[in-house]
Amino acid sequence: MSDMIDMNASLLWWIAAGVVLGAELLTGTVYLMLLSLGMAAAGVAAHLGAPLSAQLLTCATVGGVAMLLWRWRSRSTATAAGPSAGLDLDIGQRVQVTHWSPDHQTSVHYRGAPWQARWQGSMGAPPPGPGEFTILAIEGTRLVLGNTATPHPPA
Repeated sequence: MSDMIDMNASLLWWIAAGVVLGAELLTGTVYLMLLSLGMAAAGVAAHLGAPLSAQLLTCATVGGVAMLLWRWRSRSTATAAGPSAGLDLDIGQRVQVTHWSPDHQTSVHYRGAPWQARWQGSMGAPPPGPGEFTILAIEGTRLVLGNTATPHPPA
């Protein structure tokens, strides 16, 4: 009977890890993937016969340390490479603009989601017409668009 309970706890941890990993695939947040890693570690602990308190501690420790390491790695990469580190693959990509507002703002569909964008030209000039534009920069969650091709940085 004890083996059945231990196996069920292990199975529950693995199912929870799979559900959280599936949610990560839908949302694209790396943190859910790291949390599922902690849940998988708790599943291994449960399979090895650890009590529930040790399983919970394992989940929290592995998931938390993974998140801290990811955050530390992300910050050190961003500091070394500049403010748009990790986003440089978007620079130079093209988006289709259907219309511009008078204040040079628009909304575009990019990477499967709506993005706010602004024209990089001067505010005194009229907004450009619709068409294909190149992503020149990313300011927070807003794309900066221009009509000149920007080459991708060398790999």
